[in-house]
Amino acid sequence: MTPARGMMTLWVVWVVSWWAAAVWSDRAVKGPGAGPQLVYNLLTISGALLLFAVFSPDRFWRLPRAAQWGTVAVAGLGFAFAWWARIHLGRFWARNVSRKADHRVVDTGPYALVRHPIYTGIILATGATAVLKATPFAWAGVVVMTAGWYVKARLEERFLRGELGDAYAAYAARVPMLVPFI
Repeated sequence: MTPARGMMTLWVVWVVSWWAAAVWSDRAVKGPGAGPQLVYNLLTISGALLLFAVFSPDRFWRLPRAAQWGTVAVAGLGFAFAWWARIHLGRFWARNVSRKADHRVVDTGPYALVRHPIYTGIILATGATAVLKATPFAWAGVVVMTAGWYVKARLEERFLRGELGDAYAAYAARVPMLVPFI
């Protein structure tokens, strides 16, 4: 197996398992509506299309084979971090920004490191993929997808501050949004 095929396999396994696990979440009781969520959905989908574009101009670089496998390992770490966060969040997880019944601030596990560890893990995997692909389209995909996750995180922040009040504000004051230890 080549590193490129290994990277694609990681992505396929992650996407399929991520969607299959949607049955584990509780039903949402409230959300900001579809309109405000349209922007981040369009950005992340557009970024993914760019990241995985089949046609792309010349590569910026070619990594040695060991470094290529290193990018696959980094992407695997990103996916593992996202999965850790999703499992830790449990039934509170939702594809879209929403509040579940009995929703509360989760501030343990990966949520003690960053407020949005799922997005952090996906951004890490996206960046590792772009390093391996080394094309302008892949790097544009990273920028666009990261913008999408940032827009979603900001929407989620506003929504949860409104829904959970001071508890979420206190959490946000002590835990960074996307990058641990900063």
